[in-house]
Amino acid sequence: MMRRKIYDSLVRWKQEKAGTTALLIEGARRIGKSYIAEEFARNEYDSYILIDFSKAPARVKGWFDEYLEDIDTLLQNIQLHYKKQLTPRKSLIIFDEVQKCPRAREAIKALVADHRFDYLETGSLISIKKNVENIVIPSEEEGINMYPMDFEEFLWAMGNEVMMPYIRGRFEKRQPMGEFHREAMHYFRQYLIVGGMPQAVAEYVSSRNFTKVDAIKRQILRLYKNDINKYAGGAKARVGAIYDDIPGQLQKKEKKFVLSTLKDEARMREYDSAFFWLEDSRIANISYNTTAPNIGLQLNEDRTVLKCYFCDTGLLISLAFSTRGIVTNEIYQKLMFDKLEIDEGMLVENIVAQMLKASGNELFFYSNYDKEEAENRMQIDFLIQKEVVTSRHNISPIEVKSGTNYTLTSINKCIKKFGQYLSTPYVLHTKDVEIKDGLVYLPLYMTPLL
Repeated sequence: MMRRKIYDSLVRWKQEKAGTTALLIEGARRIGKSYIAEEFARNEYDSYILIDFSKAPARVKGWFDEYLEDIDTLLQNIQLHYKKQLTPRKSLIIFDEVQKCPRAREAIKALVADHRFDYLETGSLISIKKNVENIVIPSEEEGINMYPMDFEEFLWAMGNEVMMPYIRGRFEKRQPMGEFHREAMHYFRQYLIVGGMPQAVAEYVSSRNFTKVDAIKRQILRLYKNDINKYAGGAKARVGAIYDDIPGQLQKKEKKFVLSTLKDEARMREYDSAFFWLEDSRIANISYNTTAPNIGLQLNEDRTVLKCYFCDTGLLISLAFSTRGIVTNEIYQKLMFDKLEIDEGMLVENIVAQMLKASGNELFFYSNYDKEEAENRMQIDFLIQKEVVTSRHNISPIEVKSGTNYTLTSINKCIKKFGQYLSTPYVLHTKDVEIKDGLVYLPLYMTPLL
């Protein structure tokens, strides 16, 4: 069994809400939503029914239209069809892939009011127009985001329960990892390469065979590509073009998405719905430029300038090296031991975006190309803000460094110009913890703790 942190959130929801809301687990395909929902149902309830709307027959879907005003018949039919007897207040019904039956999602209001059973939904592409047309989203539904496995979950899968608590302790005290830094970095590189897709992680844990892991990742990439062709509607060509271009855009020094590489004269207003589709499907993590890193990042958001990261860095590696059909074991070994002659910046920045997102941060960066004033010219990779915004010291600028030789011109300019608004400035790098000249240097694997 893959241990996932979201499980504790499901248990908390069950105890605190006691059937007064339904919970929707939202996330990309193949990150383990159905698996965790069923695991939770099996362990925490006397009985459960899982309705997988990607396979459910038309008549089952039809009942949600037909019997919305007759909940007794609806629940009786479901139990008869799935040959399962449910017990009031001790049973759970899972609506798996609920986006494929919008009427079932709308029925949540009546089902929660009936209060006989608990309801858990899983879904992807939850908010695209096609899946919410003509339905009223129930206020009784609360949502929770699920992401690929994070670094700590990867460590658990690898059988290491003690590394992350140690890392956390060192982070809190701002003390170096010392002799355990190399070991933590070795785990981190494995996580970077394998990624957080549960199937890929399970394969790696059992076989340690990168070629087998890569075959699984390619299968997931094919599924994503098929989803684009099947569900992106009129935006299909634009979504597909952005998807294919993500590795190329991230290989550039700037990493900002340049639309003109897709089409001359391309404008953001033509493509914004395609970026929304990729973000809503959780295939991409979008980072927006903020025009001034001061009080609140959303207030100064410029949505026409963005960076587009892949949801999982393991998948990004397979996508980036896919030209020859399979990523050879040799490429993986070189990546593992930092011997690959490519700019690793794109992989490292992508995994930092992935980790920040999974820790609940919205993604922002700061880019200023002032032609007149050199001291205003700067690029800050990420900006995160404190949970409670005050009039000053809210924003932490983050610089990400994949190599060992680097300059810190931008972050120093940022501190000079915006100092009164800034909280702790961080440099994430491959070396150990260090505090120097007002900057906190952290190893990359500490990113989730920010």
